[in-house]
Amino acid sequence: MKTLSTKQRRILAFLRRFLEEKDYPPTVRDILKGCGISSTSVVDYNLKVLEREGRIRRDREVSRGIELLGKERRRMVMVPVIGHIAAGEPIPVPTSDTWEMEPLDSVEVSSGLTQGRDKVYALRVKGTSMIDALINDGDIVLMQQAATADDGEMVAAWLKSEEETTLKKLYRERGRIRLQPANSEMQPIYAAPENVEVQGKVVGVIRQV
Repeated sequence: MKTLSTKQRRILAFLRRFLEEKDYPPTVRDILKGCGISSTSVVDYNLKVLEREGRIRRDREVSRGIELLGKERRRMVMVPVIGHIAAGEPIPVPTSDTWEMEPLDSVEVSSGLTQGRDKVYALRVKGTSMIDALINDGDIVLMQQAATADDGEMVAAWLKSEEETTLKKLYRERGRIRLQPANSEMQPIYAAPENVEVQGKVVGVIRQV
């Protein structure tokens, strides 16, 4: 099966959302407007690709003759990939302001992975400090935007002075925060509480095969 383009994934996501909200399919012009596509011919081309790939069925004699097929009938959601995060030593990543901008990419996941949560985004992992938690270099972590976390939760922690973010388990200790890797060969990061800002919590992992 062909890998879909970003535009084709966006059209699929729009189709699902439109069907959920309206309970009937969109027209080609609905798709054009809803996905910000330049012309109806571009919409038609991408619908032909989706039809060829077995994602949809079309009845061209009917204005709203688009039907989702196979797994597309199951509720899927698009999650924006907003950058990278270190699972090792901290590295610079986009700030929280960047998360409101156009994503670098997006991944399609089942609604079961996000469990209906709002403000879920994705980060590509760099490094191997979380391998004992089955998160390896190149994997994608699904994050829920959050400003707090319980001890032991895996978080994206922003180190303010260093202007860097790292993926670690968070623990509060007397007078400091311990950011603990899940790799016995690596040491934890210790920081003053006022230097650590939780930016999100891990809610799922997409492993790269």
